[in-house]
Amino acid sequence: MNKLRRTIDNILIKRHLKDAIFIILGVAMASIGLKGFILPNNFLDGGAMGVSLLLEMLTKIELSYLIILVNLPFIIIGAKQISIEFAIKSLFAILVLAILVYFVTLPDITSDKLLISIFGGFFLGAGIGLTIRGGAVIDGTEVLAITVSRKSSLTVGDFIAVFNILLFCSAIFLVGIETAMYSMLTYFSASKTVDFVINGIEEYIGVIIVSEKAEEIKHHITKNLGRGVTGFKSDKGFGSRGEFGEEGKVLFCVVTRLEVSKLLLEIEKIDETAFVVQHAIKDTKGGMIKKRPLH
Repeated sequence: MNKLRRTIDNILIKRHLKDAIFIILGVAMASIGLKGFILPNNFLDGGAMGVSLLLEMLTKIELSYLIILVNLPFIIIGAKQISIEFAIKSLFAILVLAILVYFVTLPDITSDKLLISIFGGFFLGAGIGLTIRGGAVIDGTEVLAITVSRKSSLTVGDFIAVFNILLFCSAIFLVGIETAMYSMLTYFSASKTVDFVINGIEEYIGVIIVSEKAEEIKHHITKNLGRGVTGFKSDKGFGSRGEFGEEGKVLFCVVTRLEVSKLLLEIEKIDETAFVVQHAIKDTKGGMIKKRPLH
């Protein structure tokens, strides 16, 4: 029992250490994006950070205070809707970001507005993405989006899109159309970077294969591609030949998007009529994700 307890404690310590590293790196990257690119040039971003930047332009209140004030309601919502641990991590990340924004001074890196919008969004997006990987947020919009999606027909993505449309429309009237347009580029750059940081370099694809020659396909995938395959017993419904109730096997395999065409070729070599379904996978852990050596 003591050995099991120590193992669990070691896992928790490693996890908390890893989360702390992600959060600190994320906050540092976000502060570079803000102080090195966005703030000196009066650009905006989307979400809660965009609201903080817009309020800073209009009220001249120190951005550090606004980052805390704007995100504080989202942290409270996160404590109720997600967990106290999430809220504590997020509060820590936001406080550190506010401190860095207040005290750190960086030189103006470029005066080119296009470069400012792209690289400002990149650093800010990398910071947001790394912080999310650490189990926290420095932009609370997604917390609010999750809450709204539970109580309405809007999805999380729908709410974030509507929120940012309203924000940038407001920016057009309050700070000018050119600034708003460059700020949209900053947001797009940031959002793509967030996706890249969270999902990683390799995008995995889950492939479901339904075929009468499932065993042969399974053998070819493991032998020729070096990928793991899981087989599930299944009962057929109404298929292409109108058959019911026959027991069969469904295969499930995870590959990178670059390997999809090769996988489909292996399947087609054996069964051209196989039913294949593909879907994107956000992340994977354990199992035989990395390709084993072929002999």
